[in-house]
Amino acid sequence: MSRLFYLHIVLFFFGIFVPANAIGLDATLPLQMMQDSVYVDTAPIDKREFEDLKDNYDGNEFIYERSVENSGWWTRFKQWLTDFFQSLFDINSDAKAANFTDIALKVFYVVIFLLVVFFIVKAIINKEGTWIFGKSSDKRIIPVTDIENNIYDTDFKALIADAEKENNHRLAIRYYYLWLLKTLSEEEIIDYDVEKTNSDYYLEIENKETKEDFSYTSYLYNYIWYGEFDIDDAQFEKAKKAFTQFLRTLWK
Repeated sequence: MSRLFYLHIVLFFFGIFVPANAIGLDATLPLQMMQDSVYVDTAPIDKREFEDLKDNYDGNEFIYERSVENSGWWTRFKQWLTDFFQSLFDINSDAKAANFTDIALKVFYVVIFLLVVFFIVKAIINKEGTWIFGKSSDKRIIPVTDIENNIYDTDFKALIADAEKENNHRLAIRYYYLWLLKTLSEEEIIDYDVEKTNSDYYLEIENKETKEDFSYTSYLYNYIWYGEFDIDDAQFEKAKKAFTQFLRTLWK
């Protein structure tokens, strides 16, 4: 065997059979040190009693772990929405479902904002009678439904006179055209209907000359009214002459 092995055997026997006091150590020293380090408090204990402790601390401010039932209505609604999305889209994580709910609510807020802006702009348009970028001359236009639905009770001659006083040529041509439809209907040449187009009326007219006059005046109306082109006095007088001559042929 090696010397190292014999050395281990010697140390083993030496540690078992040699007493502690043989090397100058006191075996009771660690126990005495432990006993001396422990402090014993012998002061009298003042016993305290608390009555109605639960009743005094049952308010909402003392609830530190809140459940959904103890939260506000908005928190409960978001939790319900989160559970709904999680079930609907089979989301396996509560955090992902909560993030999806936050995104959905943000999209909802944006849509509501856009709708509010839309209705505000629409209210402004209806009040002014035109789009905010439209021509200021259209602001006094009578709503289409008020005229076209009551075409037989409308005094177009008076309306045209008012439009000409204000140099509103486009509006005057519009009244001339509606006056023309009224006259054609009264003469039983066309069957007037608000939903019909110029092409519909053109196909109903049987007389060739009347067809040609109607086609020309319809062209003038579409160009001036729907095209929103500014026309000078000379152009207006030319268009006005075409309408008045056509009306005179119908009154014969």
